[in-house]
This record gives sequence, C-alpha cells and structure tokens, in this order.
Amino acid sequence: MAKDYLEPIHGISLRDYAAMAKRIAQGVDEEPIFRAMGIDRAIWDEINTLWPQRMAEDETFEVTILYSQYFADETPHPKLDAVKADISAEGAANLERVKADRYFYEELSGAREAAFEYGLDGSQWLLETFGINLADFQAAAMKHGEENFRIDPEQLREYLDYQCEMKAKYAEKFAAERGGNVADDVEF
Repeated sequence: MAKDYLEPIHGISLRDYAAMAKRIAQGVDEEPIFRAMGIDRAIWDEINTLWPQRMAEDETFEVTILYSQYFADETPHPKLDAVKADISAEGAANLERVKADRYFYEELSGAREAAFEYGLDGSQWLLETFGINLADFQAAAMKHGEENFRIDPEQLREYLDYQCEMKAKYAEKFAAERGGNVADDVEF
C-alpha cells in the first residue's frame, strides 16, 4: 500500500478519525468533538470525505481494517477521552453485559435483526430498549467476532443457534405488536 493512504488529513490521523466517528455514532454532539480536535465543520466535512475515499481506493484493505480496529478500540483517546456520550446507568450496565456475556450479545443481535425485518430501526430499538447505541454495540460485535477465530467450532455453532432462536423469539414479539405477519391470513 502506498504510504500516503495513512498520512493524516489536516492533522487528523486514521485513529483520530475513527475515535471521532465513534463518538458521533454514539450520539455525542459534534461541536465538542471538533473543539477537542482543534477543527471546524468545514475541516470535518473534508476529513469525513477523504478518509472513506482512501478506504475505498486501498485495494489491500489495510486502511479499512485499521479503521475497524481503531473504531472498536476502547483505549482512551488523548484529546477525546472527556468527550463522551450520555448513557444511563441501565445502558452502561447493559453495555458491560453485552461485552462480557456472549449469550446476551447473541440475544440482542437476533433481536436487532428481527426488528429490522419487521420494519423497525433495529439500532434505535436497541438504544430505546437497552440504552446501547449503535457504535458501542458494533464495538462489542467486533470483539466477539474476533473471539470466533479462537473458540471451538461447536461453541461457535451453539452461539449462532442461540442467536437464531432469539431472532425467532423476537420476531414473534414484533409480529404480535404489529397485529401479526402480513401473510398470516393467506392459505395455500
């Protein structure tokens, strides 16, 4: 890969960009983020165009892989550590649980998929129901995804089966809340 793909843009490294994007995805107001990083909206707009462009152009996928790692990284960012999303005590407890309890993570993954299939914004549903924003949930997903390479295939199958079971359970819940499925009255 050409070295210039990882060169900072307006002094904002890929790690900085990922940390900023994560906080925005967590629902943090952009202005405190910009102030902490010493940029304004115009600079952000350019950075937010150029980093994704570099990811798209990089045929080795190194920039995209690094971005994903940085986005999931929970190491405090020196300039952004104090800029955090507001999260309820219940949301914080659920977030810690989704990171530590694989079955809880699989349940919420299945529920989120079912919500999308029933026309709900699954990410918004997670936020409203469990207090977990999309960025934090995706960071937990990446952590668990990395674990998949180190666990026994039978254990992985058990997790995936549980996720499917939970998806079906939540699909029934969402169908009941919506008065049933669209084709429930169709007979063949």
